[in-house]
Amino acid sequence: MDLHSTGWATHVGALMHEYHVPGLAIAIVNNGSVSSKGFGNASLSPLTPCTADTVFEIASSSKSFTAASVALLVDDNANFPEVQYESTMSSLLPDDFVMSDPEYTKNVTVADLLGHRSGLPGHDYSYMSPRATHPDDARSITRNLRNLPVAAPVRSTYIYCNIMYTVLSYLVEVKSKLGWSDFLDKYFFGPLDMQSTAYQPSGARAKNLEDRLAMSYYWDEEKSEYLSIYTAEDPEAQGAGGIFTSVNDFIKWVEALMNHPGVPINDNMYRGLLEMRTFSNPGSENLDPYTSTTFYTAGLEIYYYKGYAVVDHDGHDNGWGSYFFFVPDLHFGAVIFGNSDGAYPLSAYLAKELVHEVVDAKSSERNTMDWQLAHALVLNRTESKDEPPASTPLPQETPIGTYVGKYSNQGYHEMVVEIKDGSLFVNATERSMGFTLTFEHIANQTEYIAHLSDWQEGGDDPLKAIFVFEGDHVVKMGLDLEPDLQGLIWFDKVTE
Repeated sequence: MDLHSTGWATHVGALMHEYHVPGLAIAIVNNGSVSSKGFGNASLSPLTPCTADTVFEIASSSKSFTAASVALLVDDNANFPEVQYESTMSSLLPDDFVMSDPEYTKNVTVADLLGHRSGLPGHDYSYMSPRATHPDDARSITRNLRNLPVAAPVRSTYIYCNIMYTVLSYLVEVKSKLGWSDFLDKYFFGPLDMQSTAYQPSGARAKNLEDRLAMSYYWDEEKSEYLSIYTAEDPEAQGAGGIFTSVNDFIKWVEALMNHPGVPINDNMYRGLLEMRTFSNPGSENLDPYTSTTFYTAGLEIYYYKGYAVVDHDGHDNGWGSYFFFVPDLHFGAVIFGNSDGAYPLSAYLAKELVHEVVDAKSSERNTMDWQLAHALVLNRTESKDEPPASTPLPQETPIGTYVGKYSNQGYHEMVVEIKDGSLFVNATERSMGFTLTFEHIANQTEYIAHLSDWQEGGDDPLKAIFVFEGDHVVKMGLDLEPDLQGLIWFDKVTE
């Protein structure tokens, strides 16, 4: 494939229009030869072309660096003999790593965190951003584990958990006695000459990358236009995301992973990073043609296409999408970044096209089917889910002020229920994944639908809400904030 051909530009441009992506950058490495190109615009106002040196936030694609940081400690037996993949986290962080069940505290290992098999669900709405009065950091996130309910036995199933990658970054800080940004600079960004890579927007500004930083956007269907999104600092998500880089820089990291030349990745670290720890899709549903189920390793995933291993990871945050992969046996890899929500599915789609093309060129069994059509059918099956049955709201008879007040949960902190435009309302925009809730009464003066709206992009994600009365007084509020739990997250009312 030729990134600079007219055909590729036309193809990518059409997909960007379809997925509503203002700017996209791609870098490819093929047997040591790198090519890269930007498409569209890094900014719409002022209009700025996107290039291969445009800097994007890569969200969860950052996890590969967190896993590699842990692998570096495991490999260094001279300085960190206690840090091994099967070491229990409570032995490494005895005062900080305490889970809500003593058996989990005693048994959860480093490998369990790396492979998303600790039994802890995401609890993504539990941690607080710098916008909060009491913001979280990696240590407070770790210490809050004791207040968060688990959802499954250890090592029984895959549950993606950003929190545990923040905990791993905290482990690296404690053992290395370096701040997270300094550790990344010293052991990865510096050795790879990744001069366009930084941690957090403030880090990008400190490295004078601001002029090359893309603006992030989402597509407003009602207005048929792009709306810009402010990219905030999120140190509370350290280790789970937060890295800013260009495709020209990140392809160096892909090469280092694929070739493991010794610095910063050696053979032993590579083996540890690619050890298969959990099935990401154990039911093997909605697989692409000729594609195996996916295994999660450590900040990376592996699946097989026509017998060739493909190592990858993706990332998604408000207004950003990223995807990278490499095929070790073919010495081929690619990086795809974009500056809108649509870049998340688009980058994955383009990556599969590239894998399909490079593997088919080597495969003895040529794929004669319409692969793009088959992949589109898989996407349609994945996205077509049955909508929950609609409820008919009943009249709100209890005075709405009865529900107003402050509610508290140790793991999820406080929420204040107030009245806005005649409805019960919660402003939770101070959280890392900020949101608001607008309540709609359904039945019994206790059952509600809480309409969750993202603090930046809006929208309506309805969830179950319950208020519990004792006599005439509300004493508890339950919210279905964690889908991997069987029950609700319960908040005790602490003020009228």
